[in-house]
Amino acid sequence: MLDKTYSPADIEGKWYEHWETSGAFKCGQRADAEPYVIVMPPPNVTGSLHMGHALDNSLQDTLIRFERLRGKDVLWQPGTDHAGIATQMVVERQMDAEGGPTRQEIGREAFLERVWKWKAESGGTITGQLRRLGASCDWSREAFTMDEPRSKAVIAKFVQLYKEGLLYKSQRLVNWDPKLKTAISDLEVEQKEVDGNFWHFHYPIDGEEGRFIEIATTRPETMLGDTAVAVHPEDERYKDLIGKFVKLPLVGRLIRIVGDEHADPEQGTGALKVTPAHDFNDFEIGKRHDLEMINIFDENACINDNAPEKYRGMDRFEARKAIVADMDAAGFLVKVKPHRHMVPYGDRGGVVIEPWLTEQWYVDAETLAKPAIEAVETGKTKFIPKNWEKTYFEWMRNIQPWCVSRQLWWGHRIPAWYAPDGTVFVEETEEAAYEAAKAKLGDDVTLTQDTDVLDTWFSSAMWPYSTLGWTGHEDAALDTVKKYYPNTTLITGFDIIFFWVARMMMSGIHFMGEVPFKDVYIHALVRDEKGAKMSKSKGNVIDPLEFVEKYGADALRFTLIAMEAQGRDIKMSEKRVEGYRNFGTKLWNAARFCEMNGIAGSDTVEAPQATLAVNKWIIAEVAKAAEGVTKALEAFRFNDSADAIYHFTWGTFCDWYVELIKPVFWGEDEAAKEETRRVAGWVLDQILVLLHPFMPFITEELWHATRDDRPYDLILAQWPTIAVAADGADEEVNWAIKFISEIRSTRSEMNVPAGAKATALVVGASEATKARLESFQDMICRLARLEKAEAVDAAESKGSAQLVVDEATVYLPLADLMDLDAEKARLEKNLEKLSKEAGSLKGRLNNQGFVAKAPEHVVAEAKEQLLDLEGQIEKVKAALTRLG
Repeated sequence: MLDKTYSPADIEGKWYEHWETSGAFKCGQRADAEPYVIVMPPPNVTGSLHMGHALDNSLQDTLIRFERLRGKDVLWQPGTDHAGIATQMVVERQMDAEGGPTRQEIGREAFLERVWKWKAESGGTITGQLRRLGASCDWSREAFTMDEPRSKAVIAKFVQLYKEGLLYKSQRLVNWDPKLKTAISDLEVEQKEVDGNFWHFHYPIDGEEGRFIEIATTRPETMLGDTAVAVHPEDERYKDLIGKFVKLPLVGRLIRIVGDEHADPEQGTGALKVTPAHDFNDFEIGKRHDLEMINIFDENACINDNAPEKYRGMDRFEARKAIVADMDAAGFLVKVKPHRHMVPYGDRGGVVIEPWLTEQWYVDAETLAKPAIEAVETGKTKFIPKNWEKTYFEWMRNIQPWCVSRQLWWGHRIPAWYAPDGTVFVEETEEAAYEAAKAKLGDDVTLTQDTDVLDTWFSSAMWPYSTLGWTGHEDAALDTVKKYYPNTTLITGFDIIFFWVARMMMSGIHFMGEVPFKDVYIHALVRDEKGAKMSKSKGNVIDPLEFVEKYGADALRFTLIAMEAQGRDIKMSEKRVEGYRNFGTKLWNAARFCEMNGIAGSDTVEAPQATLAVNKWIIAEVAKAAEGVTKALEAFRFNDSADAIYHFTWGTFCDWYVELIKPVFWGEDEAAKEETRRVAGWVLDQILVLLHPFMPFITEELWHATRDDRPYDLILAQWPTIAVAADGADEEVNWAIKFISEIRSTRSEMNVPAGAKATALVVGASEATKARLESFQDMICRLARLEKAEAVDAAESKGSAQLVVDEATVYLPLADLMDLDAEKARLEKNLEKLSKEAGSLKGRLNNQGFVAKAPEHVVAEAKEQLLDLEGQIEKVKAALTRLG
């Protein structure tokens, strides 16, 4: 017996444990089936489930469960990323809180032992949370970017790229975090708008007494590293100065004036100070003009020995104050203008990032990008929505060398060993490095391994094939690689198209000879219900697990999937989650109705034979719903797929079919009852299968509750593929439903009392409509609350509400049932009120000042309110028209 009330907490944990222990998630159980593979974007081992993860993994699980039900050999590959900086910081903070020794004091080996211990004890939080969400990954294959097989693969990849000349060491600018003392990726840089200044300085022209060139800068401290001033070649103000020199104030160094198109005559003074070692744009100017690159900072962002003695050892911001004061004292400060501008901060260290010239390891991304660009151009890999291809191409066609070294201890240590003379030996093991070194330098050589580790994106770029067991060597895992590579689909957010998707494309094509995946679905951003981006600083972060606790994982999943429309962000609303929990309750109650009327789960996947029109109709509607859900999922139209099953379940099945078959069970026709039980049980089964990818827990519970001798779990059932020969029965019932719905709608708009029963007079009815009125008379009267519905030649319009159904006009005489004058007055008053509110909103939205100054979500809310009011106005006008 089903419980009276639907309680997600009572069923979700039970079924997840059952699925996992029964092996339902494992790949390889359908040896001859077509593979379907999704690799999970590996969450950080330090992470916990946020709403973006919940969306990402709900979409992936929907496709995985869908394709599993379609009989494919599915592999959803799970795993976690070692998250170099984040993990190292977590453990260092833990050590600091304990008041013990620092990382440097205990040394590298002891520190790494400590990190591995932390990982074993605390690093599995997010995988447990993904289980709460219902993620049906093959956990038996769970991977970690620093486990032994993945580490072996990473080292093999590094060595191969180096030996192919595609990986090298070079001095270039990086994003340097002075607090963490490491290079970081662009993704770890957060741009913040801050109040600052433009300092305008005069640089004296060498050999032209009294002549200066004026530059403006937001970072005066970097002038100590200036090696040129750039002006636009066509700027008439400075044309004659190109090729001349200025004497750099405070330093005394002569630096050249160069003509470069990067200098914009419309920006600032039109003259740029060029500091190639401390600005990414200046670095490119420096390369174009062969300028000296002078690094004036140490790893702490303090002034180093390349600057005048007075400033050495100063923090960069202290040096800024001193330099401005000294420039003022020397008469070179022209003016100071307040300026609000963007400044890069490290998202982990929380300090201003310094572009810093340092020696790092780089991958030749430009060479690797070419086949990855071609793969998308030719359609081997497709982006959905397609507009994201433009973003991909733009970045790939302007790609810079990829800095892959990090100055951390936690990560894959770079497999490079140095001899005392600086000769580098790159090999997979220390033994191999010594062999190579001895062959070149003699037996007494001593090697020292590079202290840096690899960027985490280097290892995650290999995820589609390293997780399948590829290690760069021939081994048994290659059979798995051949079967499941390339992956079928990748689902991820737009923010890591560059960092992860593009790098997987480059890595997969280079090492595997094939694209890593066929389809890349880029999903929306989850915002708060007002449309604002979630952030801790705003205090609007929504914890998905709170919704899971309150409404169940099924309701949260369905909300996210139903709101995932291509190209449109999700406004997360608790009311929507609550609404979809109510949807679960609706389905639960329909299953209880079935149980109470002897309707059990079907023993066939084929549609039962039916003679009653209502049963023929529902079978045809199941076929339409199955086709709609299937086509939408195949096209990654997640919202359409959820919409199709939702409306079929709630509207067609629960609201209509259940109501339409009640008289069958009240009657005496046992054959009709038995047929209806068979059909209803089969329909409920199809709903459970179609709904399972979206709401796996409630559907599995009802699958077993409606029949206790099921030969298999729902998760392994068969997806509906239904061919129905239309004999017109479905059209007949759909007409009756339309007729009833129109009358119900009119009664609601006209405020007709619930107990009042009118007679529907149908004018202009065709012979087919007359036959249908007779055939469905009982149903129409019961569900539309009518005394009767009859075809007549003519009807009195005065005192009647009028509506049109197909070719016929339906008159509802209401004069004897309600006060029509009072109702007309009520409607007119309501119309006046709604029109006034709409007019006020239109006025605000037509006010350009309001639109420009009001927060985006306030404007959006006003537009939505106006649309809602306009809809209400139309309904009231229609009701007034019906009254005549």
